[in-house]
Amino acid sequence: MSNLSELIPAGGGQNNTDFVASGNIASGKPVILNSTGTATQVGAAAASSVGIGTAVVYDAGTNTDNCIAYDSSSNKVVVGYRSSSTGYGIVGTVSGTSISYGSATALPSNVYMREASMAYDSTNNKVVMSYRSNDDDYGYAAVGTITGTAIAWGTPVAFASAKSEYTSCVYDSSNNKIVIAFNDGANSQYGTAIVGTVSGTTISFGTEVVFNAAESSVFIEQAYDSSSNKVIITTMDEGNSGRGNAVVGTVSGTSISFGTNVLYSPSRAGSQAISFDTVANKVVIGYADDNNTDYGTAIVGTVSGTSISFGTAAVFNSAAVSQTSCSYDTGADRTIISYKNNSPSAGKVIAGAVSGTSISFNTASTFDSPTNVDSVYDANAGKVVTVYTNSTGRSVVLSASATNLTATNLLGVAAGAITSGATGTINTWGSRNEVQTSLTVASDYYVQGDGTITTASASPAQLIGEAITATQINIKDYTG
Repeated sequence: MSNLSELIPAGGGQNNTDFVASGNIASGKPVILNSTGTATQVGAAAASSVGIGTAVVYDAGTNTDNCIAYDSSSNKVVVGYRSSSTGYGIVGTVSGTSISYGSATALPSNVYMREASMAYDSTNNKVVMSYRSNDDDYGYAAVGTITGTAIAWGTPVAFASAKSEYTSCVYDSSNNKIVIAFNDGANSQYGTAIVGTVSGTTISFGTEVVFNAAESSVFIEQAYDSSSNKVIITTMDEGNSGRGNAVVGTVSGTSISFGTNVLYSPSRAGSQAISFDTVANKVVIGYADDNNTDYGTAIVGTVSGTSISFGTAAVFNSAAVSQTSCSYDTGADRTIISYKNNSPSAGKVIAGAVSGTSISFNTASTFDSPTNVDSVYDANAGKVVTVYTNSTGRSVVLSASATNLTATNLLGVAAGAITSGATGTINTWGSRNEVQTSLTVASDYYVQGDGTITTASASPAQLIGEAITATQINIKDYTG
């Protein structure tokens, strides 16, 4: 006998049981027992409401013009903002339901920054912040480099030598380009876009392209559709009574072309925000619907070629809203909308689930009393971070995911892959699972709330057993 595993019958067959799968189950993944007698893979589930961590101040001054991006190379969030009369960047690290910050770094020459937006260039591992300078009203962009918990800025570059209001910045990952949309004061305030290319700590630009030959008001927002490789721009179209307008952009080289503008709202649409649902491959727009007393409203958009179509709008807040921001939480598979309820003044956050061309919402949670709201999903932490102003610059970490794992429903580990509705074998208590990888022999292993199996024991983790080889777990037996 060479090792402990020879003491145990192959597969621990005495405690292998067949179950019908509710949902697909991957080989080697832990499962729970449902009240119906079926088995479901352990994993994240959308919470009934969004959990809100304690507010953390990142700037104690007179704060405004907040924006935020997620740097996936450093697993940090970056906040851009103006404090008093200077633009800054600061790096945040999410841990659990809280966030900590390094030291803020001012833009070169202490630029007076307004109406900022930020995106992350994953090819060059840089953040790009677009803004209007209060000094000359020109549109600028600055490239930021994160090292540890600090950010260093390159020299800002003008992308428009004229008044450039309400900039919005997004990254096109298929073309490795930054797209900046803005209100062009040199051209009748038309909605205009320009493509930027990051190189080192600087950025260069192509030629301006009009996407809406009418005045595009304060709410210009963008999202990148990674399914169709398109940029979607939304505006409050003042050339059409402030109605909600969307257009699809296609980047080619250092230029961008646009399809036909499409109205998503038949009335004035204020406080717009947009995000992309990577599971449903849909965009979600949140806005204040003037036709319905500025109630918080959302609508689902589907990109096809160079056009976009919309489903039926759904109310997420039955009162007037402002300061809306949207982020897609991939872990919870939910669109998270952070916003301000106007009366009484309160910050709210709510999670929406897309189904086809519709969206439905859970129960809203309340935080603080915000202005200048923006948010981003931190993929490493599995949390959305919302930044805002309430006298000072603040942020909260949002938890939209729960888990289907409890202290009593852990059933065992799947011996192989099982398709939803099919019957397959589960290695239950007193058995042995043989399809793991890279285990540490003689270590205890725990099922985590997200469905992984690791040596971490913190709640809500549940002990599953001991590794007896690098690929096998001897599943514990409660009955013995």
